[in-house]
Amino acid sequence: MKAILVVNARSSSLKFQLFETEPGSRVKRLLKGQLDGIGVRPRLRATNADGAIAMDRMYSPEEVGDLPAAIQVTADWLRGTGNVDLAAIGHRVVHGGPEYSEPILVSPEALDRLARYIPLAPLHQPNNLAPIRTIHELRPELPQVACFDTAFHRGHGPLADHFAIPEELYAEGVRRYGFHGLSYEYIADRLPQVAPELAQGRVIVAHLGSGASMCALAGGRSVESTLGFTALDGLPMGTRPGQIDPGVVLYLLTEKGMDAGAVQRFLYNECGLKGLSGLSNDMRELEASTEPRAAFAIEFFAYRIALNAGMLAAALGGVDGFVFTAGIGENSAMIRARVTARLAWLGAKLAPDANARGETLISSPESQIAIYVLPTDEELMIARHTLAVIGPAAFA
Repeated sequence: MKAILVVNARSSSLKFQLFETEPGSRVKRLLKGQLDGIGVRPRLRATNADGAIAMDRMYSPEEVGDLPAAIQVTADWLRGTGNVDLAAIGHRVVHGGPEYSEPILVSPEALDRLARYIPLAPLHQPNNLAPIRTIHELRPELPQVACFDTAFHRGHGPLADHFAIPEELYAEGVRRYGFHGLSYEYIADRLPQVAPELAQGRVIVAHLGSGASMCALAGGRSVESTLGFTALDGLPMGTRPGQIDPGVVLYLLTEKGMDAGAVQRFLYNECGLKGLSGLSNDMRELEASTEPRAAFAIEFFAYRIALNAGMLAAALGGVDGFVFTAGIGENSAMIRARVTARLAWLGAKLAPDANARGETLISSPESQIAIYVLPTDEELMIARHTLAVIGPAAFA
């Protein structure tokens, strides 16, 4: 059986899914798993399509000390399953810069160009590119496809794309890109099946997780996003501050004596929910806490979501629907309730019981906008893109 392997690599974990192709250029999920705790408490877990456990094993830190080792261990296990003949590998790559507006077949030259965007996404880009390099060294004949989180937003108009800075910087690529595009693309593809009329209208999608952003969809196309040049803008996140006055950065440099590297580490690792609460970047822990700072962090998160919803509503000229997705959006009834309460001015009204149960439609019949909870599936989008780039003939 020929298959597509989808890889989403991070600094301490390697997520993967395996898909087979079906007639009509469709893909079917066979396996999903991850190897987390890299270098500390490595653990490889995987489940079959029916949810049955296919693998659950601990490793020593010496066996899986870094991301290349995690890739090797995962590849060895996949080969050991016996039935897998990889035809291609699809990767999530956070930043495609100004060059890449659609998925590409990765070449060594393209890989070098993508490395130039590491400073714009230091938490993600190095880890996204590392497995591509490692697999290319191990299996240079195996096609690899890069799918970009920025690509879905590349249709934005110049008003949405520009900062108020000299044009020559825009020409160099200093512009608002937007991220989480694979997630928003999946939601845009899913909406016609769930709510056909709404899919043609004006929808705000809130991708709320450790990384968080919001996107304005008009007829299924992205017209505005809360994230910009880097993954620091917009909403507060697990450890990132979201929108911040650039003067704060100048203050850290001039008054606190921090160098550029220290500022980068601070903004990417010490802010957001973690910085506000002083406790954790995990919303589940904050919701369970009785500490006042945890409660403040939760309320601040909901407040900023509502503020950004107002911005996106202006970009759309009105709102017909609101979609919650990603880890917090899909699982936190509290956040959904608090955000919706702040959107009452848009006519939003929640159905409390439906929200508590996490149903797909959680707005009340009296609500003037439809409110949905839709699980996202970035890996499925990567598999579809990989099949499209490689072509069905490679899987025959």
